[in-house]
Amino acid sequence: MESQLGLITLWTQGDWVTKSVALLLLVMSLSSWIVILIKALDVWKYKSLAQRTEAFWHSADYAGGLKALGPQQDNPFVQLAHAGSEATAHHRNTQTQLHDTLDISDWISRTLRNAIDDSTARFQSGLAVLASVGSTAPFVGLFGTVWGIYHALMGIGASGQATLDQVAGPIGESLIMTALGLAVAIPAVLGYNALVRGNKSILTKLNRFAHDLHAYFVTGARVGTTKKA
Repeated sequence: MESQLGLITLWTQGDWVTKSVALLLLVMSLSSWIVILIKALDVWKYKSLAQRTEAFWHSADYAGGLKALGPQQDNPFVQLAHAGSEATAHHRNTQTQLHDTLDISDWISRTLRNAIDDSTARFQSGLAVLASVGSTAPFVGLFGTVWGIYHALMGIGASGQATLDQVAGPIGESLIMTALGLAVAIPAVLGYNALVRGNKSILTKLNRFAHDLHAYFVTGARVGTTKKA
C-alpha cells in the first residue's frame, strides 16, 4: 500500500520531466515484454519444427519429406530444403552464368549458407530492443531519481523547512525511479539471454540439417547413410 501511495504521490507531485521519465520506463517495459513473449513463442515453435527433421529423412520421397517438416510458411527447415533443391536444379540446368566456375558442392553450400543467414537475421529481430532496454533503463531510472531529488530539494528550500520528515518523504519517493529502472531492465536482460540461448539451439539444429541436405543433394544420400539401390 505504501509503495502504491509512493507511486501515486510521485506522479501527482512530480513535474513534467518526472512524468515523462515514468512514461518512458512504462513504454520500455511494455516493449520488452511484448518482444519476450513473441520471440519465446517463436523459439518454442522452431524447436518443435526441428524435431520433424528426422521424419523428413525417413520419408519415402522428397515431396513427402517436405510435408513431414510441417507447415510450409515461416518454417526455416522447409525454406532450407527448398533453397538446396532449387540451387541443385539451377546449377545442373543452367550453364551460362557466373556460378559455372563453382562446382555443385560449393554452389549448394553457399546457397544453404545464405538461407541460414536469412533465418538467423529473422531469429535475432527484436533482440536489439531487449539489449537497448536492458542497458539504458537503469540510467533512465537514475536520471528520474536525480531529477526528483532536485525537484524535492527545491520544494523544501522554498518552504524554508529542512526537518527529517520534510526531506525523507520526497527523496524516498524519488528513489522509486531507480527501482523502476531496475525493474524494467532486469526482465529485459534475462529475456535477452534466454532468447539468445534458444536461438543458438535452433541454429545448431538448422546447421546440422543443412549439412545433411548438402550431402544429400551432392551425393544422393544423407551423411552416415548409404543410398538404396
